[in-house]
Amino acid sequence: MRQVVLDTETTGLRVEDGHRIIEIAGVELIDRRATGRHLHLYVNPEREIDPGAIEVHGITLEMLVDRPRFADVAQEVVRFVDGAEVLIHNAPFDVGFLNTECERAGLAPFERCCAAVLDTLALAKSLHPGKRNSLDALCERYGVDNSRRTLHGALLDAELLAEVYLAMTRGQDSFEIALEPAYGSDAGALGRWPPAGLTVLAATASELAEHEATLDAIAREANGEPLWRRGAPSAEPRDD
Repeated sequence: MRQVVLDTETTGLRVEDGHRIIEIAGVELIDRRATGRHLHLYVNPEREIDPGAIEVHGITLEMLVDRPRFADVAQEVVRFVDGAEVLIHNAPFDVGFLNTECERAGLAPFERCCAAVLDTLALAKSLHPGKRNSLDALCERYGVDNSRRTLHGALLDAELLAEVYLAMTRGQDSFEIALEPAYGSDAGALGRWPPAGLTVLAATASELAEHEATLDAIAREANGEPLWRRGAPSAEPRDD
């Protein structure tokens, strides 16, 4: 499967107010592995950039006056996402800008230029309801180093989001565990479970319910049952 993790920076927050894309970047994943291939473009928005936006990404109009217009690089963007599932954090925001830029360039809407668009913010909210799910919060939750992110930048943010997405959706191909002798060399001990000296604490009913809710969310996003449900034994809850 080919995926492109994509991010943009803009002149302001509302495409309805005529704001434009000024930076776009994407990183390629194939079969859940980063290939090292990426797209990174700065474009001249042909309009002023809001001061509040500059505080977020640090990009000024003076830095972009010699850059191409989006229409001049639109085909390059389309070629990069062609046939891929595109992953975007808060996809409606970016897709709204991309659709407008594609329309200006005489192209089909962005969603029709790729195989599908997945909103990683919606995915994160389904996995972590009621919690902060910004890119920074997810980096902290999944142990992704975002120390370089002093300002927003499309390429860095796409790279961080790729790591976060892989961590959020990481599964196992097998539940088989190769056991090594831990207590002496008694080979017969490997056939007993639990091994001597290991305390097993069952999940509570509330913990099992939360686990099932997470599996339900994964099933909705994957359009299929998680591997856990296909291979894991049932568990009896302990009293809270």
